[in-house]
Amino acid sequence: MTDALSRIGLRRMTGRDPDESHRVATPLELLFDLVFVVAVSQASQNLHHLISDGHVGQGVLSYLMVFFAIWWAWMNFTWFASAFDTDDWLYRVMTIVQMAGVLVLAAGVHAAMVDLDYLTVTWGYVLMRLAMVGQWLRAAASDPASRPTAVRFAVGITFVQVLWVARMYLLDETAQFWSFFVLVAAEFIVPVWAESRRRTSWHPVHIAERFGLFTLLLLGESLLASSNAMIDALGEGEQIPQLLGLAASGIVVTAGIWWLYFAREQHGRLRSLRAGFTFGYLHYVIFAAAGAVSSGVEVEIDEITGHTEIAHATAGLSLTLPIALFVLSAWAILLQPTLSRAASAVVVVAAGLIAASGLLPVGEYAVSALLLSGIVVVLEVAAVKDSIPAGPARTP
Repeated sequence: MTDALSRIGLRRMTGRDPDESHRVATPLELLFDLVFVVAVSQASQNLHHLISDGHVGQGVLSYLMVFFAIWWAWMNFTWFASAFDTDDWLYRVMTIVQMAGVLVLAAGVHAAMVDLDYLTVTWGYVLMRLAMVGQWLRAAASDPASRPTAVRFAVGITFVQVLWVARMYLLDETAQFWSFFVLVAAEFIVPVWAESRRRTSWHPVHIAERFGLFTLLLLGESLLASSNAMIDALGEGEQIPQLLGLAASGIVVTAGIWWLYFAREQHGRLRSLRAGFTFGYLHYVIFAAAGAVSSGVEVEIDEITGHTEIAHATAGLSLTLPIALFVLSAWAILLQPTLSRAASAVVVVAAGLIAASGLLPVGEYAVSALLLSGIVVVLEVAAVKDSIPAGPARTP
């Protein structure tokens, strides 16, 4: 079988060694991430416009719903690739098909968030997921040891995709809305059910790197969107001091978010199936918050330049709440096990103050930047203390 596959340029898709050295992200994975950031950018931009137009509830809820589709498809591929990446031509083609699904999804984000028409988003999502089914079937055919798990993944994913499509054509709008959350729960259950049969051989260092790289891309998208909005606003020649202060604070906030996320190594904690599920599932909050930061900046720019009629507090909270959510989720998922109770308390209180700073009459972003800087200082002090070796025991 191996000889037959090699003659057509393919490799057996067997589970990779979870302890192999120099396991890093591939160029294909980086391209894959860039395509996903296009969809995140669309979601963030539409969130900005909906909040600025006064449709806060619709904007936030539709953003979270669309972001689920983006995040879940990305994460499932990332975990699969960590265990079964063959990097042959068929694997690449199937991955590119998933990228096409992302672009279809991105094309439907505006209709989904503004008009509540999720048809295009659903088909883009289903295209990505069915391409993933093809990958799992190939793993099942190639690797007898992984076959039971791979078959469970293929069957479970296919079943849920049928329900996603049926939901769009058989249910009314109210039933579609509530069934969304039922199918999200079903998506969550599939990996738990499949991996309970036999754990796939994902690589802890590779997973930690992949999640970190996607966080960097989200921050880059946020910086680009915020910078473009800032340049347009400055071009109008109004409220320049406030806009420059917002820009300076934005640099500090972005640096602070980066610092928090990469303050501690994570791969050492990803040694059990439970740790992997916790790390992956809870990253939804981290990624969604990071993706929403740029929309908050753009709403604040609209408020400063008079391009929105929403309340000042609404604009402020659209800016500070995503930052606070990022801090809290990063603390809970990445930092809390390494911090003392006192340091953890400081981080949690500072996150609450960041959220509340959105209610300030002026300078809310500057206050958030200062508080975030304070959290970074606490983390660095804690790191220094942890690195100091214990002194010799004292005799009484």
